[in-house]
Amino acid sequence: MFVVCRPVTDSDLPNVINLDHRCFGGLWDESAYSREILSPNSDLLVIQDGSASLSPIIGLGCLWAILEEAHITVLGIDPHYRRLGLGRWLLIHLLRAAIARELAHATLEMRKSNQVARSLYGSFGFQVAGERRHYYADDEDALILWKKNLQAPEFLQDLMAQQKQLEAQLQIAVPGGS
Repeated sequence: MFVVCRPVTDSDLPNVINLDHRCFGGLWDESAYSREILSPNSDLLVIQDGSASLSPIIGLGCLWAILEEAHITVLGIDPHYRRLGLGRWLLIHLLRAAIARELAHATLEMRKSNQVARSLYGSFGFQVAGERRHYYADDEDALILWKKNLQAPEFLQDLMAQQKQLEAQLQIAVPGGS
C-alpha cells in the first residue's frame, strides 16, 4: 500500500466532508474544515491511498496548537481501511506536527466506550486525566486523555521507532523519506 499523509487543501473539502460523515456522522461542516485549513494554529492532515487509481482520502486528523498543548480534535479512518495500522500512522504524523511546533503536551477527548482508540492512545503514553459527563450528542461520556513530555528525546525516539516499524509492517512507501 502506498500511503501519503499531507495537509488538507481546499480541493479536498468535498472528500473530507464525505469521510467525516462516514467516520463521525457529520461532526464538522465544510466551513469548519475551511477554518482549519486557514488557521495558523491548526494542523489538518489527510491520508490517501496512493495505490488506488483515484487516490481516495481514507484518513483525517486535526490538532490545535493552544499555548504549549496539542489538542487532537479529529482522528478518523475510513471504515473500509480500519484495522490496518492507519490510525496509528495518522497519530504519529499528528504528534510529529506537535513536536515540530515545539508543543509540550497533547490532549484529546474520546468516547468512553471506544476501547480500540483507548488502546491506540495508550500505546503512545496517553493517560486518562478526567471525564466529561454526557459529552456526546447521544449522552455518552468522554474520557480526557493527556500525554506530557512530547519533547522528551525518549518519546521522539519511540515515535520514530513506531513509525519505522509501521512502515515495514504496512510496506508503506514514504515519499521523500518522511
